[in-house]
Amino acid sequence: MRQLTIRVPRGRGHEVAKMVHNHQGGSLSIQEATDGEHALQLVHLHVPNSEVEGLLDDLEAIPDAHIALQPRGVIALRPPVAQAPEQVLDVQARSPIEIFLGGLQSIGSWTGFLGYAAAAGVVVWIGLFTEVVFLLTAAMLIAPFAGPAMNAALATARGDGYLFRQSIFRYFAALAVTIIVAFLLSILLQQQIATGLMVQMSLLPSVAVLLPLVAGAAGALNLCQSDRSSLVSGAATGMLVAASLAPPAGIVGMGLAIGEMGMVVSGVYVLLLQVVGINVSGAIVFRLYGVSPRGARYKRGRKWISYASWLGAMGAGVALLTWQFSSEPDLVRSTQAQRATADVRSVVEDSGVAQLVQANAQFTRSNVANQNTMLVTIYVQSSAEADEAATRAVLASAIKQKLRQDYNVTPLVDITVLTE
Repeated sequence: MRQLTIRVPRGRGHEVAKMVHNHQGGSLSIQEATDGEHALQLVHLHVPNSEVEGLLDDLEAIPDAHIALQPRGVIALRPPVAQAPEQVLDVQARSPIEIFLGGLQSIGSWTGFLGYAAAAGVVVWIGLFTEVVFLLTAAMLIAPFAGPAMNAALATARGDGYLFRQSIFRYFAALAVTIIVAFLLSILLQQQIATGLMVQMSLLPSVAVLLPLVAGAAGALNLCQSDRSSLVSGAATGMLVAASLAPPAGIVGMGLAIGEMGMVVSGVYVLLLQVVGINVSGAIVFRLYGVSPRGARYKRGRKWISYASWLGAMGAGVALLTWQFSSEPDLVRSTQAQRATADVRSVVEDSGVAQLVQANAQFTRSNVANQNTMLVTIYVQSSAEADEAATRAVLASAIKQKLRQDYNVTPLVDITVLTE
């Protein structure tokens, strides 16, 4: 339920009362008032969340109507007393107008917005440079990327071209600040090489698109759910959105500083994929909850802008996925490393010359030109009578043949033969 206070000219309160009853409202009271010059009536009421936008639409017929909408849910208990538990359990989603206005209220001043982006750049740089993972979590919490990303999805659902442009501009402005801060810190502190955590974070799986899709849906769901029916805090969903943005932004800045263009390309790809995926899934959820181009107290939306934004986002998503899978293994290194490890295990087990102890395949950030270097490290167990050199030669030949055949890599194989 939502609590509203509606101020109308004296004599129009009963018209409001009829509208409230038509929208299943209750706890209605009319109070005589004045603003010092005119006689007024204040109508206090409670109305279900789903009826808020319809009531606001009807109220547009009353001139000079002023509306105060409480953004928090209220528990309206009505007779009979025995139905109190059922009344409390009737928790509804926010109305479309609340969803839209709530998104707009998340837009803060530029000073604070860019200040948080710069702070996130400092923290994410420290985390990547020192390889302290919990600092990346801290950067995700303070990074302000979730707001403009979700507002872009909201603008797509509403068909609001102005809000969409503003949101995209703020999104890339925040990313630019974070990237520049990470770049300057790497230059000032004379970073020379990529850290292990940077390498790890820059390796993309083939399912990278799933994270922004889930983040966008979760963020939109949090904005649509009523306070008491949402089991997840806004900070948690905001962190989910920033989780896929803060580390890549830091990697782009640090990669530019040390000349690791492979990391830069990987980070830029992730940043573009995030805004596209969040926009698509977030806009779908918003539309499912009733956010449309036209609504009460909102006339700026255009259907063609909504459809164009949607088609543009999906087209960009297809283009990004095509780029990802057409440039293997550059943008799918994490997935290919896992598959290569599984293939190496199979080759060793099928060879019959030794027993596998441990196998690991990983891409390196070496600067060898015209090759994708994959380092394969294997520990096998062989009998004491077996020739270790022959065992290594047989396994190395089979593994290299398999990896060259199935992957666009240059395998470097290191085999250690262990004996009892």
